[in-house]
Amino acid sequence: MTSHIAVETAGNKQLTRQLLRDAALPAPRGIVVRTLADAKAQAPRLTAPLVVKPLNANHGRGVTLNVSNATDLEAAFAAARLHGPRVIIEEQIAGDDHRFLVVGGKVVAVARRLPATVTGDGITDVDALVLRANKDPRRGVGHENVLTRLVIDDAAAAVLAAQGLTRASVPAEGQVVRLRDTANLSTGGTAEDCTDRVHPDNIFVAEQAAAAIGLDVAGIDFLSPDISRTVDQTGGGIVEINAAPGLRMHLAPSSGQARDVAGPIVDHLFPRARDSRIPVIAITGTNGKSTTARMVARIFRDAGMTVGLTSTSGVYINDRLIRSADASGPKSARMVLANPTVDVAVLETARGGILREGLGFDRCDVGCVLNVTEDHLGIKGIDTVDDLANVKSVVVEAVKRRGVSVLNADDRKPRRMQRHARGRICWFSMRPISEELARHIEAGGLAVVREQRGEMENLVLYRDGERHVVTTTNDIPSTQSGAAAFNTENALAATAIAAALAIAPDVIARGLANFTTSYADSPGRLNIVERHGITVIVDYAHNPAAVTALGRYLATLRRPGRRFIGTYSVPGDRRDEDLIGMGKLAASLFDELVFRETPDGRGRPRGEINALMSNGAIEGGLSEDRIHRVVEEGAATLFALRLARPGDVVVISPTQIDMVWQLVNDFGPVEPAETNAAYE
Repeated sequence: MTSHIAVETAGNKQLTRQLLRDAALPAPRGIVVRTLADAKAQAPRLTAPLVVKPLNANHGRGVTLNVSNATDLEAAFAAARLHGPRVIIEEQIAGDDHRFLVVGGKVVAVARRLPATVTGDGITDVDALVLRANKDPRRGVGHENVLTRLVIDDAAAAVLAAQGLTRASVPAEGQVVRLRDTANLSTGGTAEDCTDRVHPDNIFVAEQAAAAIGLDVAGIDFLSPDISRTVDQTGGGIVEINAAPGLRMHLAPSSGQARDVAGPIVDHLFPRARDSRIPVIAITGTNGKSTTARMVARIFRDAGMTVGLTSTSGVYINDRLIRSADASGPKSARMVLANPTVDVAVLETARGGILREGLGFDRCDVGCVLNVTEDHLGIKGIDTVDDLANVKSVVVEAVKRRGVSVLNADDRKPRRMQRHARGRICWFSMRPISEELARHIEAGGLAVVREQRGEMENLVLYRDGERHVVTTTNDIPSTQSGAAAFNTENALAATAIAAALAIAPDVIARGLANFTTSYADSPGRLNIVERHGITVIVDYAHNPAAVTALGRYLATLRRPGRRFIGTYSVPGDRRDEDLIGMGKLAASLFDELVFRETPDGRGRPRGEINALMSNGAIEGGLSEDRIHRVVEEGAATLFALRLARPGDVVVISPTQIDMVWQLVNDFGPVEPAETNAAYE
């Protein structure tokens, strides 16, 4: 089952390194040369010490480490040229040599490899020490035993010379004498199992590396000073990938636990029959897409699957951000769908990407439309809410015949989409069950509803005529015990999507319980922190429906004497009436308003966005002395924070989410002498 192209790729060390670096995986910088003159000319571009090795070779043949001057380079180049016409020169990565065995995309064993050595006794010369070591019954010729016999050849003699020794030298008692610089078992090295000590980030890197090359069985040579810590902290990286990795070091390590690596290989060769396509989930709507997608990703992650997620904050594989960008379009979707490690794709699908180049997939297993409200009108021919609904309906029209279309029963636009939505219909609703929804449930249809039972709000799943209480809003941290009703609605949609793919109710409940509105779980979506007595809420609410929903949550926080300060902007490509309307709406919610410009005015001169929003706020009844205009987002954020007194609530709607969050976290107590005048 191993691809011949992948084998050839792994055998070309230069191509391997380039593919790893293109995939943002840790690998050394290097060059390929054919002549010594080229080597001497180009080596100074790299940072010493260097490694010199043949482009196509294995078992450590022709590899020289610690090359730091022209003399070393000349000798190393000559050694490498014995094994091929092209030579690699690359920066040497510090750390111990580890071999990761990846089978079927998963790391199944890791061994720390040590170069061949002998230990002196103060009496015996090196030659005799090698003869003594070779009497170990575990050592044999080549690969016939678990260890390979030690040989003193020209390469070993050079390593001895670097230590000031020869074959006839008598090492002192306890002196460890290296016979090789590289740690290959084929040249006499030993191995200790360290599978249970490896940091999860390093496992992720090794699995991604095997996938990048396309190998179903791969030996990843990974250098790290401490394999139990993430490579992001310690440094290190991948120096080679082997298409036919030896198994001896894992089956019979010199120390540590033996690993049955044959089992995973056989299981990979003869898997159970399965669908060749992964489940694809597409989520669209005016508001709530990112949060719902993240909730769904958490549920499937907790179900044990590798999740590929696209959202406005980036592309994620499980909890690891692999690309930071607005990734809600088809290009990002294709990036996830092309990743061979992903078990389920959760794709936030925005209007802009659909209009620009359609969907990033042909069919989805679940398509979800959360809501359709006024936003982005007057852009690319979308002038009415009906136009916007037509664009978003593409998602449910792309559902597979046996898939599920998840629709909001409380929103008129998604309700109308049932006429041309494909697959089964699954409704979700915040309201009491209507007659139409009751008939759907009685017919065995799928539905997820919020049901009030006294003080308790339950999320209830109806499927095939059966009723299942999935969880309560009190057990979903992101709903703030039901006060953040918009997140209750998002949780209903996430439950419907997971149930459509047969995820058990208890698994759904666990996933929702593990999802919070922290910055780590949901950046820029109802992130709430206390800073020196001030409640700071960072939330991306950026259109009337979202701001209105946020306002209902803010109403639950109102206390006598507590002021509400808001920081807002609207992209410049919106209509004048949209900017004025946002100002008017914000004036109804906040005691103080800080308006700012967006980083990209999208054709509007600096200051025009602020002026239009300010006009709206004045029209909404807020006095001019409560309206503040700041150009830059960072300055506006600090201005709002410094306006606040202990007990106040500051709401920041960010564009540059990471920067704003950093400013909030770094914000310290305001000195009495500080003034906001510089920010006007």
